[in-house]
Order: sequence, then C-alpha cells, then structure tokens
Amino acid sequence: MEKVLEVCGLCKSYPAFHLQKVTFSVEPGEVMGFVGRNGAGKTTTLKSILNLTHPDAGEVKILGMEFSGHEDQVKQQTGYAVGGISYYKRKKVRDITAITRTFYNNWDDDEYAHYMTAFKIDGNKRIMELSEGIKVKFYLTMALSHHAKLLILDEPTSGLDPVSRDELTVIFRKLAKKGVAVLFSTHITSDLEKCADSITYIKDGELLASMKKNDFIQKYASEMGKTPTLEDIMVYIEKEETDI
Repeated sequence: MEKVLEVCGLCKSYPAFHLQKVTFSVEPGEVMGFVGRNGAGKTTTLKSILNLTHPDAGEVKILGMEFSGHEDQVKQQTGYAVGGISYYKRKKVRDITAITRTFYNNWDDDEYAHYMTAFKIDGNKRIMELSEGIKVKFYLTMALSHHAKLLILDEPTSGLDPVSRDELTVIFRKLAKKGVAVLFSTHITSDLEKCADSITYIKDGELLASMKKNDFIQKYASEMGKTPTLEDIMVYIEKEETDI
C-alpha cells in the first residue's frame, strides 16, 4: 500500500534542542497519535514536515512526492491545523473562507456547506466568538473542503472540554473510514485510546517507537510486567525525568 506520508531521517537543531533522525510513515485511512510530553519535539517535527520550519536534514514524501520539490501540489492535498491558537480573531468565518478557497484548485463548495452544517458552524460569527471546539471543527472544515488526503493536526484537542474531545475522536474515525490519513500530536492519552490506530512516541527529540497501538502496548507490557494503559506507558517512559 502506498504511504500517504513518509518521513525519513528528519533532523532540526536549535541551541537547546535537537530533533534526531525522526523516521515514520502513515498509510491511507490510518489515525496516528504523535505522542510525547510538552517540549519533546512534536511541534518541531510537524512544522518540519510541512517546511514551516526548515529542517537541517531528512526527506519528506507526501503521496509519493518529495515535499521539497512539489510543495504546491502537496499542499493542495494536505490540511494543517493547530489547537489552542486563533488567527484573524476579529474576522468573520465567511470572510476567512472567501480568502482561503482561492488558494485551492479542488475547493468544493458542497463539501464546505456539508461540514459547516454537520459541525453547526455559523459563518457570520467572528473567530473570537467561537468556542475552542468549534474553532477546531472550522479548521477541519477548511481542510476537508479541498479534499485533503492527509490531515496534520498539532494538539487539536488542547483546551477542549471532554465532550468536544470525544466529538473530535469520532470525527477522526469517520474520516479514516473515508481513506483520509490523520496525524495528530497530543499528550492526552485518553484521546489515543479512543481513536488511534498507531502510536509514534518521541522523547527529547528522539523517536522511541512507531507502530500499531496494540503492538506498542504489548512492547511495554513485557517491560512493565502487566498490561498497561497508554497513560501507564507514558508515565513509565518519562519516569526518569520525574524521579527525585
């Protein structure tokens, strides 16, 4: 099966942080949870994949195309959203849509109307008037309205109440059934339990594992001597930094 996303040997260095040869891939219809504590390198990785931060080394392919040489084509089929951040707060939803739709060759007004109705988004409201959950749904609507085949979401459930988080995990599963690949970063393990097919774990800029969720749990079950939850595993992995 052709990979939707292939990341190989991705590196990025800052004075106090180093992203070290990150390698993983995502298949069509796969929901991958990108996990690690705050500051582990999740956002740096996602931004490097999309060239929002220029990586020092490594290769990224999306839908079989090298990102560096096919950026325009790749972005036509990729959606990106960040939780907890709002742009153009005073702009109305409909005005942001009017501008955004001009950038995409495959923009579909019918799909846009479908998701606006399904997510109960009022196009006349300003971004600052939307709840955090509705903002994330609006960003998803924008991505899905140009038939994105890959969604890259940085902490999309950040700051959301439990009900809104549950709604998003259901949406991810529905999108996966349509063949959309979803890569989302999070440190909220309960979200992963509900919707992730696979887990990619990063710590201090180094990738520790990237595998199917059940395999990931079994890997640490043998080390921990019990069948752990994902939260148990995260605590176990990070315990060296918390021991005093």
